[in-house]
Amino acid sequence: MSERDVVERTEFPITGDILRRDLKRIGVKRGMVLFVQSSLSAIGWVCGGPMTVIDSLLGVLGDDGTLVMPCMSSDWSDPSKWENPPVPKEWWGTIRDKMPAFDKERCPIRCGMGIVAEAFRKWPNVSRSDHPTSIAALGKHAKYITSIQPWSFPLAEGSPLERCMQLGGYGLLIGTTRNTTLHLSEHLARFDKRVITNGAPILESGKRVWKEYQEYDDYTDHFPKILEEFSGTRSCKRSKIGYAMSHLFRQSDIVEFGRAWFERELG
Repeated sequence: MSERDVVERTEFPITGDILRRDLKRIGVKRGMVLFVQSSLSAIGWVCGGPMTVIDSLLGVLGDDGTLVMPCMSSDWSDPSKWENPPVPKEWWGTIRDKMPAFDKERCPIRCGMGIVAEAFRKWPNVSRSDHPTSIAALGKHAKYITSIQPWSFPLAEGSPLERCMQLGGYGLLIGTTRNTTLHLSEHLARFDKRVITNGAPILESGKRVWKEYQEYDDYTDHFPKILEEFSGTRSCKRSKIGYAMSHLFRQSDIVEFGRAWFERELG
């Protein structure tokens, strides 16, 4: 959506005061570990853009809270798996040989992750896990959350995502149905999952190497349906943040709901 479109459908500018009010109204509280995914355009025209969104979140969470966002550099992956867009097969070898090694300090996130997440990645003192499928965090538990990430199955047990949940983390979706937390459900559920091999260039002992890893095939097409059903339960709070319909929930609640859904529907 263009900025012109956002302006035309916004009745009044969305300010930090409005965002903080709406965040508190949906249930965000001081001290939370909060895993946020957002669509800036869905919020409306925000005075200050991503900076205002991040400042508002941090302001409500306070010094003892932790703000967490997915910051995945999915361009740093095996080109044979790329679909949006795909690249010619003849390019694959060159890409594998010449793509720079992943650098958590410099590698941008994939554009589909959102402008707020990219701004957060570059925010002062943010910690980012050392994997192309990375998680970034700022606050009390940031270094603990991002300190370790399994190379294979990077969003499963032992991951920053699971650490958020174990800390009593909440998920907040602002104007989006993208829900990275459900990858934990995908991992825990017992159904016939297909394991695929991916890979990325990294530095090992100062040398660039192509390192393969395993992950599950993509089941994210089911995530919006799971969220739709989950949002009808008492475990999910729904309210608007700016103009964006938003969802707040304990990560542990939606992980269990999603696990049961996968086993029921795909088992």
